[in-house]
Amino acid sequence: MIIDSLDHCRAYENLHPRFRAAFDFLLRADIDSLPLGRTEIDGDALFANIQEYETKPVQGGKPEAHRRYIDIQCLLKGEEAIGYAPLRDLQADQPFDAEKDIGFYSGASSLTHLRKGMFAIYFPQDAHLPGRFVDRPCAVKKIVVKISVSP
Repeated sequence: MIIDSLDHCRAYENLHPRFRAAFDFLLRADIDSLPLGRTEIDGDALFANIQEYETKPVQGGKPEAHRRYIDIQCLLKGEEAIGYAPLRDLQADQPFDAEKDIGFYSGASSLTHLRKGMFAIYFPQDAHLPGRFVDRPCAVKKIVVKISVSP
């Protein structure tokens, strides 16, 4: 897991062959005006999901992890807490759903705090619990860039 500000994103673009294109997308001048839903960048290899929602309490949520995709989660508006734990420290709640590329887990996680202009990168070994509130519910606009693990 990596957490930083978009001001420093270029420091991470060599970690994966598609990170440069992902950060180029996040730095677009018109990023705030893109419609909600999926935005194609490079087919299934690199795409973005633009979301708006109200954050929820940590209780009742389940950390998730993906095998085929790396997530870059970037806040455009609001703030949220995101739970994080190494996947190896958690127990699977149900069999991994390979078609949807998601598994849900139980176990302790630590909270990280994202504000507007910040991003977090979650690799397949990183379980994360997004969309939680810090002090009280908050309206959030977020982009989740999905990057295929395979080059």
